[in-house]
Amino acid sequence: MIEVKNISKQFDNKQVLNNISILFEKGKTNLIIGQSGSGKTVLLKSIVGLHEIDSGKIFYDDIVFNELNFKDKKDMRKQIGMLFQGGALFDSSTVEENVMFPLDMFTEMSFEEKRERANECLKRVNIINANQLYPAEISGGMKKRVAIARAIALNPKYLFCDEPNSGLDPKTALVIDSLIKEITIEYNMTTIVNTHDMNSVMEIGDKVIFIADGTIWWEGTKDDIFDSDNSELNNFIFASKLSQKIKDLKNHH
Repeated sequence: MIEVKNISKQFDNKQVLNNISILFEKGKTNLIIGQSGSGKTVLLKSIVGLHEIDSGKIFYDDIVFNELNFKDKKDMRKQIGMLFQGGALFDSSTVEENVMFPLDMFTEMSFEEKRERANECLKRVNIINANQLYPAEISGGMKKRVAIARAIALNPKYLFCDEPNSGLDPKTALVIDSLIKEITIEYNMTTIVNTHDMNSVMEIGDKVIFIADGTIWWEGTKDDIFDSDNSELNNFIFASKLSQKIKDLKNHH
């Protein structure tokens, strides 16, 4: 479980997050949606500790994460998996080396143990016989799956995904969504996903939080979303669906 209480963040006197409070539930996929510039990426980075918040508290279970010192924060990061936008794999490292990276950084495992764990994780995301390939030699969808394998290498309690489907075709995006959902249940993780993909919301949105202008405008489940009378949310859904239709039409021509 992760809970943020009354968090605010400014950049150059511009209020980006304004008194936000949310409970992200364990074993569920918690989706943050909103247009570009709504504050959702800053929120995600603040929860992970990449941005220092100006006020409020961030709880990881019963630990106040934002009040920890540098060393304790580093220890907590062993329990956090990150799936960055675009995958963020190291180009000069093989698939296997990429997945081993957090194990190199945070564990005292032997090389063989790390290799074995990396292989378990790659197998879990259905990547076989690609260990010695480099990121440039694999597809966009495979890169995302390797990035997921790396994110779960340390068996984390918390998983953060920033726009996991960006740059993927709808079919591959569906595979990535399903994988995120499956490992969330399997590892009983608290998973937080930033997305503007309404297909993801309808597929895996156990809890959906809609952000506009740095504040929460709506929260509920994917089943509640179309019953909402929130005009900002309805405009966002309509715009998302419309842009997806335009993309699909372009792909067909």
